[in-house]
Amino acid sequence: MPACSGNNQETKDPEPPKKNKYDVAKFVMGVDLSYVNAIQENGGKFVDEGGKSIDPYIHLNENGANVVRVRLWHTPDWQKALYGSVKYHQLDDVTKTIKRAKLAGMQVNLDLHYSDDWADPAKQATPKAWQNSNLNVLKDSIYNYTSKVLQYLKAQNLTPEFIQIGNENNGGMCFPIGKINNNNYKNFGQLLSSGIKAVRDFSASSDIKPKIILHVAQFQNADAWANGVIDQAGVSDFDILGISHYYLWSDIKTSEAITTNIKNLKSKYKKEVMIVETAFPWTTRGADNYGNILSGSDLPTGYSATKENQLKYMKDLTQAIIDGGGSGIMYWEPCWISSNLKDQWGTGSSWENNTFYDFSGKPLPVIGYMTTEYRF
Repeated sequence: MPACSGNNQETKDPEPPKKNKYDVAKFVMGVDLSYVNAIQENGGKFVDEGGKSIDPYIHLNENGANVVRVRLWHTPDWQKALYGSVKYHQLDDVTKTIKRAKLAGMQVNLDLHYSDDWADPAKQATPKAWQNSNLNVLKDSIYNYTSKVLQYLKAQNLTPEFIQIGNENNGGMCFPIGKINNNNYKNFGQLLSSGIKAVRDFSASSDIKPKIILHVAQFQNADAWANGVIDQAGVSDFDILGISHYYLWSDIKTSEAITTNIKNLKSKYKKEVMIVETAFPWTTRGADNYGNILSGSDLPTGYSATKENQLKYMKDLTQAIIDGGGSGIMYWEPCWISSNLKDQWGTGSSWENNTFYDFSGKPLPVIGYMTTEYRF
């Protein structure tokens, strides 16, 4: 029987306190959810504390995420050997991700790899469909492909608010033509410019005008790379300098050094600066036989691989970005929990110790960094 007051009015349980949520214009709290569709199709489960199934898109938005990052590969035919068809990270799969993100109330960062597979500092393979092209043909291919993808998404009211022209392009893109050789950024710059022009031309007739991100891995590389892109190659028509920051590969480890680097980059190049990939482990253990990329060893001074320290690290990192005038942070693959999903190297996940959900799929404390009240 409900408790009653003297005037026979039913008392109500107090409303839970509202969580602090940032507007994208104030600060980007991003999450890369590229793997979620595949994980859920291969047995991965996300649940609340009571074990009830949850939609990670909705759950993360409720807990402060305001942008979803998603990678797009051109034609990943290599997947046929694993899945029997080209299933993930191609345009249909990415469209599904963008739709889920927007329905959950979030904006989107579309990460165009301009490759059929992972593009990173070590490898930037030209899509098979574009191989044996000369520079001019490759420029046209990048322009036409970028335009086609954006028009396709616009027709479904799924235009991304951010778009990356490439992914971790430390050495250039679309090797060998777009590779940076002997510090020569010329060809790379022309390819970047083709992708950028496609976005700007699209924006002329679009209500949503995507902000353009160029992406380099690790702070210690950012200044020289931005100098090569902007001052040598003459590519200045972009909005955000995006940086991958992983402690294991970074020479810039302290909050003070991160803040200083962001301030210096903003001052020198007059661009927004955003960390578009980062992560931190909550355990050194694994949930499967697929070895983890970040083992939890060799951590920054003052942190250990625990649930509490994962939250502390992310709060400290976010504040350091804000102190430097940075415009956002995006966590890489917070939902890559273990499942029956196969990739080229194993089954399960090589990242399940860095996720926002534990080995049973329940939320971890780290999620709270996105709604923490920071000093601006």
